[in-house]
Amino acid sequence: MEGSIGKILIVDDDENICEVIKMYVESSGYNTKVCHNGREAQDVFLEYRPDLVLLDIMLPNIDGIDVLKWIRKDYETPVIMLTAKGETFDKVLGLELGADDYIVKPFEPKEMLARMKAVLRRYNIDNENKEVLKFEQLTIDINSYTVLYKDEEIKMPPKEFELLYYLAGNKNRVFTREQLLCEVWGYDYPGDSRTVDVHVKRLREKLQGGPNWQIETVWGVGYKFEVK
Repeated sequence: MEGSIGKILIVDDDENICEVIKMYVESSGYNTKVCHNGREAQDVFLEYRPDLVLLDIMLPNIDGIDVLKWIRKDYETPVIMLTAKGETFDKVLGLELGADDYIVKPFEPKEMLARMKAVLRRYNIDNENKEVLKFEQLTIDINSYTVLYKDEEIKMPPKEFELLYYLAGNKNRVFTREQLLCEVWGYDYPGDSRTVDVHVKRLREKLQGGPNWQIETVWGVGYKFEVK
Protein backbone atom coordinates (compact mmCIF):
# COMPACT_ATOMS: atom_id res chain seq x y z
CA MET A 1 0.00 0.00 0.00
CA GLU A 2 2.90 2.32 0.69
CA GLY A 3 3.31 4.73 -2.18
CA SER A 4 0.09 3.55 -3.85
CA ILE A 5 -3.52 4.64 -3.54
CA GLY A 6 -4.03 3.86 0.14
CA LYS A 7 -6.76 6.00 1.72
CA ILE A 8 -6.00 8.15 4.76
CA LEU A 9 -8.70 9.91 6.81
CA ILE A 10 -7.35 13.04 8.56
CA VAL A 11 -9.43 14.28 11.49
CA ASP A 12 -8.39 17.53 13.20
CA ASP A 13 -10.29 20.73 14.01
CA ASP A 14 -7.28 22.88 13.03
CA GLU A 15 -7.64 23.54 9.29
CA ASN A 16 -4.01 24.63 8.92
CA ILE A 17 -2.71 21.40 10.47
CA CYS A 18 -5.01 19.41 8.21
CA GLU A 19 -3.70 21.17 5.12
CA VAL A 20 -0.08 20.48 6.08
CA ILE A 21 -0.79 16.81 6.85
CA LYS A 22 -2.81 16.45 3.64
CA MET A 23 0.02 17.93 1.55
CA TYR A 24 2.68 15.60 2.96
CA VAL A 25 0.48 12.50 2.91
CA GLU A 26 -0.63 13.05 -0.68
CA SER A 27 2.96 13.76 -1.77
CA SER A 28 3.77 10.23 -0.58
CA GLY A 29 1.16 8.73 -2.89
CA TYR A 30 -1.90 8.37 -0.65
CA ASN A 31 -5.44 9.62 -1.18
CA THR A 32 -6.95 11.67 1.65
CA LYS A 33 -10.19 12.93 3.12
CA VAL A 34 -10.27 15.65 5.79
CA CYS A 35 -12.77 16.16 8.64
CA HIS A 36 -12.88 18.82 11.35
CA ASN A 37 -15.23 17.28 13.93
CA GLY A 38 -16.06 13.89 15.37
CA ARG A 39 -19.56 13.52 13.96
CA GLU A 40 -18.39 14.31 10.44
CA ALA A 41 -15.52 11.84 10.89
CA GLN A 42 -17.97 9.02 11.61
CA ASP A 43 -20.02 9.78 8.49
CA VAL A 44 -16.98 10.09 6.24
CA PHE A 45 -15.41 6.93 7.72
CA LEU A 46 -18.46 4.88 6.70
CA GLU A 47 -18.50 6.31 3.18
CA TYR A 48 -14.74 6.49 2.54
CA ARG A 49 -13.61 3.27 4.31
CA PRO A 50 -10.04 4.51 4.91
CA ASP A 51 -6.98 2.29 5.27
CA LEU A 52 -5.74 4.40 8.20
CA VAL A 53 -7.12 7.21 10.38
CA LEU A 54 -5.07 10.12 11.77
CA LEU A 55 -7.32 11.17 14.66
CA ASP A 56 -6.97 14.25 16.86
CA ILE A 57 -8.14 13.86 20.45
CA MET A 58 -9.69 17.29 21.02
CA LEU A 59 -12.56 17.56 18.53
CA PRO A 60 -15.90 19.38 18.43
CA ASN A 61 -19.20 17.43 18.76
CA ILE A 62 -17.59 14.05 19.53
CA ASP A 63 -14.03 13.87 20.84
CA GLY A 64 -11.33 11.65 19.38
CA ILE A 65 -11.46 9.05 22.15
CA ASP A 66 -15.17 8.49 21.53
CA VAL A 67 -14.58 8.31 17.77
CA LEU A 68 -11.90 5.68 18.42
CA LYS A 69 -14.31 3.68 20.60
CA TRP A 70 -16.93 3.92 17.84
CA ILE A 71 -14.49 2.66 15.19
CA ARG A 72 -13.34 -0.23 17.36
CA LYS A 73 -16.90 -1.50 17.89
CA ASP A 74 -17.04 -2.82 14.33
CA TYR A 75 -13.79 -2.11 12.48
CA GLU A 76 -10.12 -3.05 12.68
CA THR A 77 -8.88 -0.05 10.69
CA PRO A 78 -5.55 1.18 12.12
CA VAL A 79 -5.78 4.47 14.03
CA ILE A 80 -2.97 6.87 15.00
CA MET A 81 -3.98 9.37 17.68
CA LEU A 82 -2.79 13.00 17.47
CA THR A 83 -2.38 14.87 20.74
CA ALA A 84 -1.10 18.39 21.47
CA LYS A 85 1.75 18.90 23.90
CA GLY A 86 0.28 19.58 27.33
CA GLU A 87 -3.01 17.78 26.66
CA THR A 88 -3.89 15.03 29.09
CA PHE A 89 -3.60 11.80 27.16
CA ASP A 90 -3.15 8.51 28.91
CA LYS A 91 -1.13 6.43 26.44
CA VAL A 92 -2.27 3.22 28.09
CA LEU A 93 -5.93 4.27 27.81
CA GLY A 94 -5.54 5.04 24.11
CA LEU A 95 -3.79 1.75 23.45
CA GLU A 96 -6.30 -0.14 25.58
CA LEU A 97 -9.10 1.30 23.47
CA GLY A 98 -7.37 0.05 20.33
CA ALA A 99 -5.15 2.87 19.03
CA ASP A 100 -2.17 1.58 17.06
CA ASP A 101 0.14 4.52 17.79
CA TYR A 102 0.10 8.14 18.90
CA ILE A 103 1.97 11.29 17.82
CA VAL A 104 2.47 14.40 19.97
CA LYS A 105 2.02 17.76 18.22
CA PRO A 106 3.95 19.63 17.03
CA PHE A 107 5.62 16.86 15.07
CA GLU A 108 7.92 16.63 12.09
CA PRO A 109 6.06 15.59 8.90
CA LYS A 110 8.77 13.01 8.19
CA GLU A 111 8.15 11.41 11.59
CA MET A 112 4.40 11.33 10.94
CA LEU A 113 4.91 9.65 7.56
CA ALA A 114 7.33 7.13 9.06
CA ARG A 115 4.82 6.24 11.80
CA MET A 116 2.02 5.92 9.24
CA LYS A 117 4.03 3.68 6.95
CA ALA A 118 5.18 1.52 9.87
CA VAL A 119 1.60 0.95 11.02
CA LEU A 120 0.40 0.26 7.47
CA ARG A 121 3.33 -2.10 6.88
CA ARG A 122 2.52 -4.08 10.00
CA TYR A 123 -1.16 -4.18 9.11
CA ASN A 124 -0.63 -5.07 5.45
CA ILE A 125 2.25 -7.52 5.76
CA ASP A 126 2.24 -9.92 2.83
CA ASN A 127 0.65 -12.89 4.56
CA GLU A 128 0.25 -15.11 1.52
CA ASN A 129 0.74 -18.78 2.33
CA LYS A 130 1.53 -18.09 5.97
CA GLU A 131 0.49 -20.75 8.40
CA VAL A 132 -3.04 -20.89 9.77
CA LEU A 133 -2.65 -21.80 13.45
CA LYS A 134 -5.18 -24.30 14.79
CA PHE A 135 -5.77 -25.37 18.37
CA GLU A 136 -8.77 -26.94 20.04
CA GLN A 137 -11.61 -24.36 19.87
CA LEU A 138 -9.25 -21.77 18.32
CA THR A 139 -8.20 -20.94 14.74
CA ILE A 140 -5.88 -18.00 13.98
CA ASP A 141 -5.79 -17.15 10.25
CA ILE A 142 -3.20 -14.50 9.40
CA ASN A 143 -4.18 -14.58 5.72
CA SER A 144 -7.52 -12.95 6.58
CA TYR A 145 -6.63 -11.57 10.04
CA THR A 146 -9.48 -13.55 11.59
CA VAL A 147 -9.78 -15.46 14.86
CA LEU A 148 -12.39 -18.17 15.41
CA TYR A 149 -12.99 -19.11 19.03
CA LYS A 150 -15.60 -21.72 19.89
CA ASP A 151 -16.96 -21.38 16.32
CA GLU A 152 -17.45 -17.60 16.63
CA GLU A 153 -15.37 -14.91 14.94
CA ILE A 154 -13.68 -12.69 17.53
CA LYS A 155 -13.11 -9.07 16.54
CA MET A 156 -9.77 -7.59 17.55
CA PRO A 157 -7.55 -4.71 16.41
CA PRO A 158 -4.50 -5.58 14.27
CA LYS A 159 -2.00 -5.29 17.10
CA GLU A 160 -3.95 -7.66 19.38
CA PHE A 161 -4.16 -10.15 16.51
CA GLU A 162 -0.44 -9.89 15.75
CA LEU A 163 0.48 -10.41 19.41
CA LEU A 164 -1.76 -13.49 19.60
CA TYR A 165 -0.37 -14.88 16.35
CA TYR A 166 3.21 -14.35 17.47
CA LEU A 167 2.71 -16.00 20.86
CA ALA A 168 0.70 -18.91 19.44
CA GLY A 169 3.16 -19.36 16.58
CA ASN A 170 5.89 -19.83 19.19
CA LYS A 171 3.92 -22.02 21.57
CA ASN A 172 5.40 -22.83 24.97
CA ARG A 173 8.20 -20.28 24.47
CA VAL A 174 8.48 -17.53 27.08
CA PHE A 175 8.94 -13.94 25.87
CA THR A 176 9.80 -10.88 27.92
CA ARG A 177 7.69 -7.77 27.43
CA GLU A 178 10.65 -6.08 25.75
CA GLN A 179 11.02 -8.96 23.27
CA LEU A 180 7.33 -8.76 22.39
CA LEU A 181 7.55 -4.98 21.91
CA CYS A 182 10.43 -5.46 19.49
CA GLU A 183 8.92 -8.38 17.58
CA VAL A 184 5.29 -7.25 17.37
CA TRP A 185 5.44 -3.45 17.57
CA GLY A 186 8.88 -2.93 16.03
CA TYR A 187 12.20 -1.59 17.29
CA ASP A 188 11.18 2.02 16.68
CA TYR A 189 8.02 1.81 18.79
CA PRO A 190 8.05 4.55 21.47
CA GLY A 191 5.79 2.79 23.98
CA ASP A 192 6.77 0.93 27.14
CA SER A 193 6.20 -2.57 28.50
CA ARG A 194 2.75 -1.65 29.87
CA THR A 195 1.58 -1.73 26.25
CA VAL A 196 2.11 -5.51 26.21
CA ASP A 197 0.26 -5.96 29.51
CA VAL A 198 -2.73 -4.00 28.18
CA HIS A 199 -2.96 -6.10 25.02
CA VAL A 200 -2.56 -9.41 26.88
CA LYS A 201 -5.35 -8.35 29.24
CA ARG A 202 -7.63 -7.63 26.28
CA LEU A 203 -6.78 -10.95 24.64
CA ARG A 204 -7.65 -12.80 27.83
CA GLU A 205 -10.98 -11.00 28.05
CA LYS A 206 -11.84 -12.27 24.56
CA LEU A 207 -10.21 -15.71 24.76
CA GLN A 208 -10.66 -17.49 28.09
CA GLY A 209 -8.49 -20.38 26.98
CA GLY A 210 -9.19 -23.86 25.67
CA PRO A 211 -9.05 -27.45 26.88
CA ASN A 212 -5.30 -27.66 26.28
CA TRP A 213 -4.05 -24.07 25.74
CA GLN A 214 -3.83 -20.80 27.65
CA ILE A 215 -2.03 -17.44 27.54
CA GLU A 216 0.11 -17.72 30.66
CA THR A 217 1.99 -15.16 32.73
CA VAL A 218 5.49 -16.27 33.68
CA TRP A 219 6.09 -14.19 36.78
CA GLY A 220 9.19 -12.05 36.69
CA VAL A 221 9.74 -12.84 33.00
CA GLY A 222 6.80 -12.24 30.65
CA TYR A 223 4.23 -14.30 28.75
CA LYS A 224 3.82 -17.51 26.78
CA PHE A 225 1.12 -19.33 24.85
CA GLU A 226 1.09 -22.64 26.71
CA VAL A 227 -0.09 -25.79 24.96
CA LYS A 228 -0.32 -28.93 27.08
